[in-house]
Amino acid sequence: MALEALTRHLSYGRLAIACCALAVVCSTAAIAARYRSSRHPPPRHEHTHPIPYPNLELPLQVNGSQYEPLTWANVAGWGDDDHLAAYKAFRTSCKPIAAQQGAPAESKALGSSLRDPCRIAKGLELSDGVKAKEFFEQNFVPLRISRLGEDAGFVTGYYEPVLDGSKTQTDVYNVPVYRRPSNLFVRGKTQASVGLPNSGPVYRKIGRRKLVPYYDRAQIEDGAIAGRGLEICWLKSQTDLLFAQIQGSARIKFEDGTTLRINYDAHNGYPYTPVGRVLIDRGIIPREQMSMQKIREWMEQNPDGANEVRRQNRAYVFFREVPLSDKDEAVGAQGVPLTPGRSIAVDKALHVYGTPFFIAGELPIESEQSKTPFHRLMIAQDTGSAIVGPARADLYFGAGADAGKVSGRLRHNMQFVMLVPKGLDPVARGHKLPIPDERPSAKIAKLFPQTDPQKDKPAAKPADVSTATVAKAGSKDAAKSPAAKDAAPAASPATTPVAQAAPVAEPVPLPVARPDIPQQPEKRRYRRYRHHREQ
Repeated sequence: MALEALTRHLSYGRLAIACCALAVVCSTAAIAARYRSSRHPPPRHEHTHPIPYPNLELPLQVNGSQYEPLTWANVAGWGDDDHLAAYKAFRTSCKPIAAQQGAPAESKALGSSLRDPCRIAKGLELSDGVKAKEFFEQNFVPLRISRLGEDAGFVTGYYEPVLDGSKTQTDVYNVPVYRRPSNLFVRGKTQASVGLPNSGPVYRKIGRRKLVPYYDRAQIEDGAIAGRGLEICWLKSQTDLLFAQIQGSARIKFEDGTTLRINYDAHNGYPYTPVGRVLIDRGIIPREQMSMQKIREWMEQNPDGANEVRRQNRAYVFFREVPLSDKDEAVGAQGVPLTPGRSIAVDKALHVYGTPFFIAGELPIESEQSKTPFHRLMIAQDTGSAIVGPARADLYFGAGADAGKVSGRLRHNMQFVMLVPKGLDPVARGHKLPIPDERPSAKIAKLFPQTDPQKDKPAAKPADVSTATVAKAGSKDAAKSPAAKDAAPAASPATTPVAQAAPVAEPVPLPVARPDIPQQPEKRRYRRYRHHREQ
C-alpha cells in the first residue's frame, strides 16, 4: 500500500510539472509573437474620400463684385463715344502687355487674356472711328460690373498740379519735397526697386536688425528726416505738397523758367485719410459743396487749423525725378504716359492694367451745377491707395489749374461696363461648370426633408414656446383688465394638443463632403514586460 501510494504521488508530481512546462511554453510563444508584431507591424491601408465635385476654375472672378453680360446694343451711349481716341490710348497700354512672356506675376480676373487683342492692335494703324469701334466689338464682350449689392460704381478725378518752386531753400520756399529715404524698407523689395507699393507696411531700421514703423506725417513735417540730403526741391506751403502727394505727380516751375517733373516713388506705410472727409465730419464744409478748391481755400484762410487737419492724414508720399518735358504727360503706374480724358486709375489688386472700361452717366464737367452726359471708353493705366473696389475709378484730366477744377468736383456714381477679351468670355466658359445633382421629387422630398446639421439649431419645444407666449400675453392683458389673471390659466390647456401633435418623419441630414486629408499612421504604445524568476 505504501508503495502504491508513493507511485500515485509521483505520477501526480510529473503531471503538475508537465502542466507548468506547458504554461511556460505558451507564455513564451505569446511574448515572441508580440515582439515580432511590434517590429514588423502589418501594412496600413489609407482610405481617401474624394470631394463630390471637382475644383474647377471659375470663368471670371472679381472679388466682392457682381456682373452681368450685355450685348453691345444694350450698352447705353456706346455709339456716342470717340472710339478712335480710346483705341489710341489702348494701343499705348498694349506696348508693355504684348511684350509679356509666361504667366502673369499676379493672379487676377483677366490674367494674360489682354495679350491677344493687343497683338492684333499692334498691327492695326487705324485712323477711322468706325473701324476702331469694330475692333472693340470684335475682340471684347461687355460686362456690367459693380460692387456686390450696389447698382453703380463711383468715380473721382485727378490731375497733375503745376506748382511754383525753388531749387534751394528760401524764406518763401521752405517746404521740402523729399525723395525716398535710404532707411525705408518694404518686405520683398530692395532699394533698387522703382516705385514701391502704395499700400502695406513700411519700416525703418534701427541698428542692424530691429525694424519699426516709419515716421508719420507729423514727425516728418517736424523734421524727422531733415538735413540728410533728401530734398529734391522746395515749395511755398504744405498745402501745395499735400495736393502733389494726393495726385501722385506734379510739375515744379522754377524762377529761371525750367520745369522739374516728379512722380510717386514710395510712401511711409500709413493708410490714406482724406482731409475732405475730416472737414465733412467736423461740419466745416458741407458734403454737397466739397471739392479740392474748397479744401485749398479753407486751408489758406485757416493755417493753424489746416496744420492740425492735414496731420490727421498720417500717410506721406516720397517722390522721384522723371525725365519728362512740359509736352509730355505724367506717367502712370503701368509705366506708360497717361492720356487726359481716357486714362483711369483702378484697384490694381483686382484689375489688370490695360483693361478698357466704358463709364457712363452725368458729370459736372462745365461747372459745379452742370450735368454733362459722359459716355466714354477709358483705359486702366494707373492706381492709387484710395482707389479700392471693383467699380471704382479715378479719371485723369491732364495738368494745370483747369484740369484741377474739373477733377476736384467729381464724386459721382456712374455705370461701369468692363470689356472682357473674348478669350475669357464668361458666357461661353460658363457652360463648362459642373452641373449639380438633380433634386429629388416633391413626394420624396416631403417624406424625407433634408437639413444642414451645421446650420440647424435646437429649437424650443412647442409646449415651452406656447407657455411663454401665453405668459407674455397674460402680462399685457393684466395691465388692461383684472379679468385677464383668470383668463391666462384657462388658455394653457389649449396648448396641450399642439405639444402632442402626430409624430413626423425625422429630417435626414445632408451628406457632408469628406476632404481628401491623408491619415497619419497611429502611434503604437508598447509595454515593457519584465520576467521574474521565482526563487
